Amino acid sequence: MPIRSFNPPIRTLMGPGPSDVHPRILEALSRPTIGHLDPAFINMMDELKELLQYAFQTKNALTMPVSAPGSAGMETCFVNLVEPGDKVIVCQNGAFGGRMKENVERCGGLPIMVEDAWGEAIDIGKLEEALKTHADAKIVAMVHAETSTGAQSDVASLVKLAQAHDCLTIVDAVTSLGGTPLKVDSWGIDAIYSGSQKCLSCTPGLSPVSFNERALEKVRNRRTKVQSWFMDLNLVMGYWGEGAKRAYHHTAPINALYSLHEALLILKEEGLENAWDRHLKNHLALKAGLEAMGLEFIVKETDRLPQLNAVTIPAGVDDAAVRSRLLNEYNLEIGAGLGALAGKVWRIGLMGHSSCAENILLCVGALESVLGEMGADIKLGVALPAMHKALSSD
Repeated sequence: MPIRSFNPPIRTLMGPGPSDVHPRILEALSRPTIGHLDPAFINMMDELKELLQYAFQTKNALTMPVSAPGSAGMETCFVNLVEPGDKVIVCQNGAFGGRMKENVERCGGLPIMVEDAWGEAIDIGKLEEALKTHADAKIVAMVHAETSTGAQSDVASLVKLAQAHDCLTIVDAVTSLGGTPLKVDSWGIDAIYSGSQKCLSCTPGLSPVSFNERALEKVRNRRTKVQSWFMDLNLVMGYWGEGAKRAYHHTAPINALYSLHEALLILKEEGLENAWDRHLKNHLALKAGLEAMGLEFIVKETDRLPQLNAVTIPAGVDDAAVRSRLLNEYNLEIGAGLGALAGKVWRIGLMGHSSCAENILLCVGALESVLGEMGADIKLGVALPAMHKALSSD
């Protein structure tokens, strides 16, 4: 069979990422490619930095997108801040805290693990005990929004505690940026990374990061070279620095950066607080429908992430079969569980452009239909009215 141009099916993306991409962002991708040192492109880069500063709620000069996915943003933080022999306290309450540990080890650091059960928020008391026990720790790393479970931790309090013990902080905000309150400067976060494909509703492949002066002082005064040439901030900032004169570092993903610029512009036009409110309101509508049906969330309500919802799979239901039917019959994608939660939960995303009433009604209606036909122990005919009531309330 001859190979032809690829035309993907049109899906509704309600998994853990990517999310639906706004048509304006897709259009931005198609704009003419220009050089990565073109004066017009450099002007766009300056705007992009300003828009990212707004999204992160920071004035950090070193705020930029890494030319690679969120995992590279994670690595950028760790390879620049962790040196061989450094003690790093890693708070793990899901899959992505485990990736932080891997990064520490590969940088030659010593990870000190503070572990909580998957589905629970990070316990500040456990972190305090670890900081007292390991007074020579230099960094505390934590996940704000744990994508594997839908748990959200109190990063503001955790960072304040770390600062009291003279530790730098690294925060994973891959799933939180643009979807739930996040305030880099007022919370005192030293280094943070995110991804383009979640609540920003951009295409995958870029990782916004931000470093404050406290973190940069550590980078400038390293005893050893940063182990990654590509991610060495001392080099990258020659390209992402201030002003019109830029030093070549790498060929930037030009059209992808157009799309991130458009995504962040859409966020600013909506207003950051309005975006946070929209994600929360839509979460409450989804919650009303799923709970009316009889499905349960694994995260307690006070620690629940609005844009990523982990719900238990009813007893006797084939996880993969349900997701396959949703994809093939409704063009709807939801996510499977990771690690210890594989086969036990579905992860339903309400991120960015995907977070809208139409998607919620489609998702819960499709789930009710498929589960009902499979004979699952759920309540029929009550989910949609519950959601309509939640959506109509102020």
